[in-house]
Amino acid sequence: MNSTPAWLSKMLDPATYPHPTRDVRLVQTHISWVFITDEFVYKIKKPVDFGFLDFTTLEKRKTYVSEELRLNKRLCPEIYLECIPLREKARGGFSLGGEGDIVEWVLKMHRTPEEGMMRNLIQAETLDRGHLNLLVERLVPFYESAETGGWVDEFGTMEAVRYNVQENFQQTREYLGTHLDPEKYHWIQSYNEAFFKENQHIFGERIRSSRIREGHGDLYSANICFDEAKGAVYVFDCIEFNRRFRCGDVASDLAFLAMDLDYHGLPGLAIYFQERFVQESRDEGLVALMDFYKCYRAFVRAKIGCFTSSGPGIPEETRRSAMEEARNYLSLAYRYAGGLRGTRPRLYCFMGLSGTGKTTLATAFSERLGLR
Repeated sequence: MNSTPAWLSKMLDPATYPHPTRDVRLVQTHISWVFITDEFVYKIKKPVDFGFLDFTTLEKRKTYVSEELRLNKRLCPEIYLECIPLREKARGGFSLGGEGDIVEWVLKMHRTPEEGMMRNLIQAETLDRGHLNLLVERLVPFYESAETGGWVDEFGTMEAVRYNVQENFQQTREYLGTHLDPEKYHWIQSYNEAFFKENQHIFGERIRSSRIREGHGDLYSANICFDEAKGAVYVFDCIEFNRRFRCGDVASDLAFLAMDLDYHGLPGLAIYFQERFVQESRDEGLVALMDFYKCYRAFVRAKIGCFTSSGPGIPEETRRSAMEEARNYLSLAYRYAGGLRGTRPRLYCFMGLSGTGKTTLATAFSERLGLR
């Protein structure tokens, strides 16, 4: 893949866009170029093939841009607008729409308010239970109405889940010793195999209770925004490129955000989010799977960090940050796999006279450490 496509400078020029914008900011991921203008965001897929996704031809990129538009309209139709062709003009140069040969397909979206991005709220230490209540109110009906049964249920079988887990290990083996600690890596492998062996019945029970859904697949803080002025929450950037990652147990989606809150030092909010969702959805069986899926999701983020750090054309600062994230996410997956606590449970007991603050202290302690 050419790390600097010919049209890149054109997309960075404010004059390219059919609306006024003071500047254009580029954000790169391992699979996309994202151009942020004052009011709108434009996304172009990179021509990459990671095995689990393949954007190597223009036709494939067109298909997946269309799918991204369709699927994301389920949760935030007001954000996702249209697919636009990027064309090379006969006399040279490029334009959004107009005449000429199509060289890329561009997804156009409304820009969400930066101050409402969940990741920014986390950094500002202003994310609270009210935000999570709003999110749960949006997610519960979404999962209740999402497609299930038939072809969707196939992604909830133990064999399908095991395939996803094993694929992560296969695709990150080359990073052992550089990005990933071998001891933690192999511990997590053993934990997963033991979980499958000891909990085969759970996967069938989840299918029978209709908990396998065509969900979001990438439910974490970078893809959630709160619009305080409208009292709305937007959950965007769902997985469009692979059904395996979008379809599965609702617990897998929920575990991603719970893991993300843990990663950012908010285990108390992670527990609250889980408990509120269980209460509103009446899905008590979800609890038994949360640590397993949180381990899986943390390992996926470690994998993404590995891929991002080794991608072409990535700035050095981004590369170093991605490597650090890969190591940190692996350590979190290791924790979920019991690597820090062994196999024995631990109980903390708070005692004292009436009115001395036992409940207050115990609650604060449990929220800080992510305990129930």
